Amino acid sequence: MKFSENWLRTLVNPEVTSEQLAHALTMSGLEVEALESLVPDFNDVVIGEVLSLEKHPDADRLQVCKVNVGADAPLQIVCGAKNVHVGARVPCAQVGAALPGIVIKQAKVRGVESSGMLCSEKEIGLAEESDGLLLLPSDAPVGQNIREYLDLNDKLFTLKLTPNRGDCLSVTGVAREVSAITASSLILPEVTPAVIDKSAGVLDVKVLEPEACPRYCGRIVRGVNLAAPTPEWMIRRLERSGLRSINAIVNVTNYVLLELGQPLHAFDLNKLNGGITVRFATQDEQLTLLNEQAVKLAENMLVIADDATVLALAGIMGGLDSAVSDTTTDIFLESAFFNPAVIAGKSRSFAISSDSSFRFERGVDFASTRIGLERATCLIQEICGGAAGEITEVISELPKRDPIQLRVARARRVLGIDMQEDQVEALLRLQQLTFVSDKGVYFVTPPSYRFDLNIEADLIEELVRLYGYDNVKAVSPRANLGMLPKPESFRQDSELRQVLVNRDFQEVINYSFVDEVWEKDFAGNTKPIKLQNPIASHMSTMRSTLLGGLIDGLRFNLNRKQERVRLFELGRCFVGDQPSSEQQPLRIAGLCYGPVRSEQWGEPARSVDYYDMKADVEALCWPEIPRFTAAQHPALHPGQSATVWIANKCIGWIGVLHPQWQQKYDLPQSATLFELDLASLQKRVIPVFSEYSKLQQVRRDIAVVVDESLSVQIILDALHENKPAIVTALELFDVYRGKGIDSDKKSLAFRVLMQDTQKTLTDKETDEAITHLTQILNNRFNAKLRT
Repeated sequence: MKFSENWLRTLVNPEVTSEQLAHALTMSGLEVEALESLVPDFNDVVIGEVLSLEKHPDADRLQVCKVNVGADAPLQIVCGAKNVHVGARVPCAQVGAALPGIVIKQAKVRGVESSGMLCSEKEIGLAEESDGLLLLPSDAPVGQNIREYLDLNDKLFTLKLTPNRGDCLSVTGVAREVSAITASSLILPEVTPAVIDKSAGVLDVKVLEPEACPRYCGRIVRGVNLAAPTPEWMIRRLERSGLRSINAIVNVTNYVLLELGQPLHAFDLNKLNGGITVRFATQDEQLTLLNEQAVKLAENMLVIADDATVLALAGIMGGLDSAVSDTTTDIFLESAFFNPAVIAGKSRSFAISSDSSFRFERGVDFASTRIGLERATCLIQEICGGAAGEITEVISELPKRDPIQLRVARARRVLGIDMQEDQVEALLRLQQLTFVSDKGVYFVTPPSYRFDLNIEADLIEELVRLYGYDNVKAVSPRANLGMLPKPESFRQDSELRQVLVNRDFQEVINYSFVDEVWEKDFAGNTKPIKLQNPIASHMSTMRSTLLGGLIDGLRFNLNRKQERVRLFELGRCFVGDQPSSEQQPLRIAGLCYGPVRSEQWGEPARSVDYYDMKADVEALCWPEIPRFTAAQHPALHPGQSATVWIANKCIGWIGVLHPQWQQKYDLPQSATLFELDLASLQKRVIPVFSEYSKLQQVRRDIAVVVDESLSVQIILDALHENKPAIVTALELFDVYRGKGIDSDKKSLAFRVLMQDTQKTLTDKETDEAITHLTQILNNRFNAKLRT
């Protein structure tokens, strides 16, 4: 909403500066987006009258003018404008005048003295370009300051209104707000009924959709003179509000729109066939709008029609065929209230925007429908003449303005302000709200122009707006502070993240929406959860695994010449069709690619393998010791993949990327990956104290030959389950295949550590323990000691 400050101050004139007024409006919720002067600062420019012209003796295009500026003697000024003539009254900058970008000095132009400059609109900042001098009316008073004559000591306000404040899309609406927030007197525009001439007749009006158009007013005005000039004061107010002058009728309707917020439309009466009908469009109806855009109407679009065709798109824009033109003598003037829900969004379907639709979408004052018509009629008669007929009005059920309950105690609690009842009443009166009270409870009836007041919270907001946000004291929050419990048996996800960061991983965050192909490749999921309205074709399903996003991140890095990539992600997966936590588990997944370490001189380069990733997984699981069982996964190499177990629960997968996907996704070499259940990793075993032995450990090694197909994990599980009490550690430290070992066999070497907390172990005790372990290997796995 853009308007002239001078226009606003004709309705309400608080004793504050422009800047203070802008601040007050902004702090009341009407944000002033821009406050700018109408023209740049300049001085010593008065109205001059050209008394005579003489051709410059040394320049064909220059004239020597004698100009009366109200001084004792006329000024001699050299001018090159084409439209200068004797009798012209124009702005004249005197010697010493400071114009935008120039200071006027006594000068000689081609040898002729020049004591000033005749000005165009460009020189005084009214336009960026100008073809000649600014010609003023012949009755412009000579010698008067041009700033006063053209009302240039004005500023332009631009409000950035929220959608709920449609009542402030008029100068009157803004004036109401200014009156309320500054406690200044308000002078509303005086609207008197137009003089009726019954000979002008009436037009039959039918409203077939009363819910869409609860109120419709119209009247005939005959014998208007469209050639009549629009008053300068009206043109100035329109132009300073961003509207250009067209003709007197259109200017009046635009003026009333800006003044009262009531959109109006004028039809050429002689172009109408029969009466006016307000209805919804029928299928395949078309209309050429005022902007010459031909549109095809939908059946949910409200239109104004006569007996033959559609005349206008209701509340949005009139039609070109029935528009007022230079030959128009009789008009039908329309003023209506349309249901905002019917108008909302319709203009955007045609990629157009109009001042009328902008207001009707937000809601206009249905009590001002007739007032706006009367105001426009009086202005038309004043400017263009004409005989006005009686108003034809069709009213159905208008919006109800039911009283809203406002509890003072509730307002105090919400605002934190000790507001008394007399203060509440004073603030409500400032906003011109009618109310009745009953023991601290007010029943407030909102006016017809305040569509934003519907519930108690809206009224509480009105109180604090008028009270002043600046006057609300800041209160420091008061709360009890205490340490939150941090169970030792639970690990935060931040701890798990830190473990991986310390091992040179970098965290990534991917969308939960993934390509359907990823689900099939990396999860074997042929029936993923599909989105009904995906944001892109390659983000059409919900992920059931994090691996696809990590592979995509790897490709992104490889395309940017990154040779070593270590990524991890912690996120939610979606494995079912029900919104339960069990089917939306949190998981943590990692990927390693390229050299184990960055290029260096200290050790030869080596690509990361399954066992490097296994060490990372063991670090995540610590202090639990995970077990790894060979298994197949859709995304992993059949011979280099395993499930990860803690206690007796499978918590995830680890392995090398399947060669098929390595080739499909253009990876120069394979990558290793893991994906684990986050909840299982967050459960931590509480450490239990055990006595520390001061006695020396005994180490013995056992090397056995077993079948190649035998899993080492199974052997370790059996040994741990049946180990003697003195055995404190039992680990595999070597695997050998080759010379001296059959091709279907492998050699396994186990390190056995034995210790007692009370005494030194004897050879007999250690021998018995080793014999016991050897018997387990022999009896259960047919293992042979390697000699």
